[in-house]
Amino acid sequence: MQLTGRMVIGFDRVAGTGRAITAVDPRTGDNLEPEYRYGDAGDVERACVLADEAFDVYRATSAEQRAAFLDAIAGKLDALKGDLVQRAMSETGLPEARLTGEVGRTTGQLRMFAEDLRAEDATGSLTTGLPDGAGRVLSVDPANEGGPEIRQGRVALGPVAVFGASNFPFAFSVAGGDTASALAAGCPVVVKAHDAHPGVCELVGQAVSEAVREAGLPEGVFSMLYGDGPTLGIALVTDPRVQAVGFTGSRRAGLAIAQAAANRPRPIPVYAEMSSVNPVFLLPDALAERAGELAEGFVGSVTLGAGQFCTNPGLVFAVGGTHLDAFLDEATKAIEANPGAPMLTPGIAKAYAEGVERLENHPDVEIVARGQEPDAAVGCRAALVVVDAANFGPDLQEEIFGACSLVVRCDDLGQVVEAARGLEGQLTATIHGKGDDAERLLPVLERLVGRIVWDGWPTGVRVGHAMVHGGPFPATSDARTTSVGSLAIERFRRPIAYQGVPR
Repeated sequence: MQLTGRMVIGFDRVAGTGRAITAVDPRTGDNLEPEYRYGDAGDVERACVLADEAFDVYRATSAEQRAAFLDAIAGKLDALKGDLVQRAMSETGLPEARLTGEVGRTTGQLRMFAEDLRAEDATGSLTTGLPDGAGRVLSVDPANEGGPEIRQGRVALGPVAVFGASNFPFAFSVAGGDTASALAAGCPVVVKAHDAHPGVCELVGQAVSEAVREAGLPEGVFSMLYGDGPTLGIALVTDPRVQAVGFTGSRRAGLAIAQAAANRPRPIPVYAEMSSVNPVFLLPDALAERAGELAEGFVGSVTLGAGQFCTNPGLVFAVGGTHLDAFLDEATKAIEANPGAPMLTPGIAKAYAEGVERLENHPDVEIVARGQEPDAAVGCRAALVVVDAANFGPDLQEEIFGACSLVVRCDDLGQVVEAARGLEGQLTATIHGKGDDAERLLPVLERLVGRIVWDGWPTGVRVGHAMVHGGPFPATSDARTTSVGSLAIERFRRPIAYQGVPR
């Protein structure tokens, strides 16, 4: 496929008329061709009209039709893997192995939802006797002397707006988890592409559009637009035809989208993943047994991908003493040896540097280690920071998106637990330890996070049926759901009861 610098609106390739952007290679600072221009309100209108027109036809497709469509998208992405990875390397600075694996994760998500649709159909759990192809039946109250049979099912919400993320050019982008789950649910999708990797977005968008055409589906099942968040993004969220939003990004942008959706004459749900520092709790027994091993795993998790993961461990809580000192000594050596890595965009790198500078200027914080200066035009220099628990407040809970982590030195386990109680909602929390100390901490964390990690590290989110990638605010805008795993489809379906309706 050739890059054209155009948007995908249904089956048409449309040149925007707004501001021009180009991708930047963070390794060299060079601009990458082609140029992309933002769309406008007219482009949003056209994409949303097409999506609305496609909705009733698309939601009436069978489980097998949607499954075959998702498989077709996955097949096209597999066929393009080489081109996709090479372009993504240029646009993101991420290594080839990481990006190759991410393409596999993306196609795996699509195929997982296809398998789930077929499994529902094979077990007879899809209502097949209704003309609109309504979704999965969850329970049935049989007919009796008190009244007719009542069946509970699921129906698709309607067109969904999806906002691609900067840090996952495939898995949380144009054909990522939000798009895959919405399409599986029977919802057309309009994607706002991310400026960090516009070429990758175009290649993937073209592949999805071709799969729509080859499946014989209405063209409005998929569109993809370029534009900024405050104008085109908000126009998309507030279009009356859009019925739900999937978003991954900053807290500021996520809250703006949620506010715009809430202010509509008919508010719609926003499933936003926004902000998390993913606390790690190093309990005394674990530090005493394996301080060096913990330090190695911790630094590997913090610096992975220049720390540009929503599950990056940005906070560590531990009781002070010789064992914590040993951990810090080993972690300091590992941080200082870290060569650094490119960051995704100049803006992300600037925000990271400003965040570390705030810590350096904080009167109660000690910078104990800095990594090496990266050999990249836009790079990340790792940082390890320490503060006493008595001086740990809300101002030190803010996420710093990059390879930086703050260790909070506590007087005893009671102070560790109290610090946990004061944290904001998180995607993950990690416990290294066992026995009564861990059991005391576990119920506190259950109220705080969407995923508890035991004797591991939070980076790396497996796609499967049990995974929960969500959490209480501000980690997400709705803690009852997930953006990764098979449960994600339920964000874009609603329950409906059929009382006395013929099968």
